[in-house]
Amino acid sequence: MTIETHFSLKNYNTFGIEAFAQKFVEVQTLDELQSVLQQHVNEPKFILGGGSNMLLTRNIEALVIHVNLKGKKVVKENDDHVWVEAMAGENWHEFVLWTLAHNYGGLENMSLIPGNVGTTPVQNIGAYGAEIKDTFVSCETITLDGQSMRTFDLEDCHFGYRESIFKQEAKGMFIITSVVFCLTKRNHCINSNYGDIQAELTKNNIVIPSIKDISNAVITIRQRKLPDPKELGNSGSFFKNPVIPRSHFETIQAQFPDIKFYDVSPTEVKVPAGWLIEQAGLKGYREGDAGVHKNQALVLVNYGNATGQDILKLSQKVQQTVWDKYGIAIEAEVNII
Repeated sequence: MTIETHFSLKNYNTFGIEAFAQKFVEVQTLDELQSVLQQHVNEPKFILGGGSNMLLTRNIEALVIHVNLKGKKVVKENDDHVWVEAMAGENWHEFVLWTLAHNYGGLENMSLIPGNVGTTPVQNIGAYGAEIKDTFVSCETITLDGQSMRTFDLEDCHFGYRESIFKQEAKGMFIITSVVFCLTKRNHCINSNYGDIQAELTKNNIVIPSIKDISNAVITIRQRKLPDPKELGNSGSFFKNPVIPRSHFETIQAQFPDIKFYDVSPTEVKVPAGWLIEQAGLKGYREGDAGVHKNQALVLVNYGNATGQDILKLSQKVQQTVWDKYGIAIEAEVNII
């Protein structure tokens, strides 16, 4: 366990942004993590997971701790359900594939989401009608001073749309070390309601899909729409889908009758940010090496040598353009550092 100085983070963020850590250390066990935290208790610290949900706009003047804890195990089971614990450093998609290989259902709609297990509760990640909160049981955490552990259950986490206690009142106070999920062993709840999934199943003549069929459909859709971060720097969906008052939506709908939307409640409507950006004429737009992806307007990309400031400037242009046309504010889903 070596602490390095002026360490390049280019290979540790999926945007591929060149930025440097003042100090950097990778921890592979809970003991190592606790030791580092206690030895550097008075230093500023930056906790790094898979680097998939952040935009680095500057160097990190702190001790960057790369949490690379590995392992997954069944903690209990009955005839219908299994409780599986995965350590924070496990790659999310590889973990999903592992659950499917054991015929454990519940995570299949979130296949191919980039990042590691430990950051999934922070964002309450989700895709194609599923969110972490649907299968989440609890997560183990350690305080930033390394002095104590705390378990957060479902109620503790205050999950919302891409929100949790870890982005609000507990922000910067805890490091998630492992997560427990409750998955089905039989009588799986198949969620194929999203049109794209159903279309993919129909194309493959699948009438009664398995959880593996759902995963395969999601993977195919994501690969078609979204760039591979290993080939083109990106952080997945850059913006949240805005949820607006129904009264405001109806005013906008009167002017733009073809606007896409989803009902959230009797008083709120969710509008797809990707649709707004595309209709604002920015799909495929590019400024230097910073661009809006040609196949999915929700994704901002680094074509090679864009800086974090370049991507940030582009994101602000996207937000302003959408606001000017629709009067809808879209927020970044990505953490801007």
